[in-house]
Amino acid sequence: MDRDEDQLARPVSRIAIVGGGWAGIAAAVALADAGHDIHVLEMAPQLGGRARSVAGEPPYDNGQHILIGAYRDSLALMRRLGADPNQLLARLPLALPYPGEPGLRLPPGPPLLGFARGVLAHRGWPLSARLGLLGAAAGWLARGFRCDADLTVAQLCAGLAVDVRRDLVEPLCIAALNTPAPQASAQVFLRVLQDALFSGAGSADLLLPRRTLSELLAGPATTWLGPRLRLGCRVQKIGPGWRVDGEAFDGVVLACTSVEAARLTADLAPDWSAMAGALGFEPIVTVYLSSPGSRLPAPMLALRDGPDAPAQFVFDQGQLGGAPGRFAFVVSGAAPWVARGGCAEAVLAQARRELDWATPPVIDRLLAEKRATFACTPGLARPPGRIAPGLFAAGDYVQGPYPATLEGAVRAGLAAAQGMGTGAKGAASGSPTKTP
Repeated sequence: MDRDEDQLARPVSRIAIVGGGWAGIAAAVALADAGHDIHVLEMAPQLGGRARSVAGEPPYDNGQHILIGAYRDSLALMRRLGADPNQLLARLPLALPYPGEPGLRLPPGPPLLGFARGVLAHRGWPLSARLGLLGAAAGWLARGFRCDADLTVAQLCAGLAVDVRRDLVEPLCIAALNTPAPQASAQVFLRVLQDALFSGAGSADLLLPRRTLSELLAGPATTWLGPRLRLGCRVQKIGPGWRVDGEAFDGVVLACTSVEAARLTADLAPDWSAMAGALGFEPIVTVYLSSPGSRLPAPMLALRDGPDAPAQFVFDQGQLGGAPGRFAFVVSGAAPWVARGGCAEAVLAQARRELDWATPPVIDRLLAEKRATFACTPGLARPPGRIAPGLFAAGDYVQGPYPATLEGAVRAGLAAAQGMGTGAKGAASGSPTKTP
């Protein structure tokens, strides 16, 4: 029996996907490809979740996202929807240049060898600091990139030179985990390093969007889903059956935020709901500055944050296919700045101090995502993807090795689809369990 005949022989399950971020899109595409009758319910007026564009001319992104070459499932999903990563993403060898400093640069080729070559060639660090970093990396490799689950990134890297921690560990940690190194999980940090350095040539490359975030996935997904998509539809209740606001389905994938998922499962699976509801969050603030005629030395620069310097990275939108003279300053782990206020003004002062401008920069726009990611702390109890027979969660916050990244969301969506695809039909007769 060939694949088409096999699909015809299988019963079709009617499945609701609640939420249309990258996790929901991944789950929807995988389930539809498996022959299921899917319905995507998204409460916002557009798909994309936190990785979306907002109004402006040209449009703004709701924060600056970075992918890396190791994000193979995200790239495969883009291709499945007809979005060409080679056209939509600028691929650059990993580099962390600072204003007036070349910083660490990895040459093209096998990433592990490139890392060693890049570290040895970094003249901004003393030789002892470079050798200490390579020795620590060799130890992580020997231990399979595993460590005590209770370790923080700061504790893991305490033996490294101050310059290495400041210029490499801390910016990589805040970029990948959106959690400051003293509070961030060392085990999750090591997993990201493992995939970047051991997933083959190009896995450590930076992939910077050169079109709006909505054009990467949300736009193509909207076209692909067509009438299977319901926008502006906030689900109020999920009941046994599975009934979504009274409409019967064979199964449900909760691809909404952890807060929404906790609300919708409070009666169905209270233990799971409590675990999802207990997650803490880290905000991200993006401050857009405008300076006509200005251009950075590179599309992305790392910045040293501090008490009066909120931003850790700046992106030149003009070099990435966006508006010339527009610059996105990213403040990750931004809770202190959200609490104290004045973030945009502090970023403007930081920009004026640290960068050269053709015209005086001015504040263009501030976008704050107060629940951008979960706080990726050591030993964090993350809720499982399977909630009950026929009920799955898909989001970057569910159990898994990755932090709150686009790749983590896509992988969670694929895992939910796999679980649902093998057991959705007939799940309506099942009942939710009270423990995950």
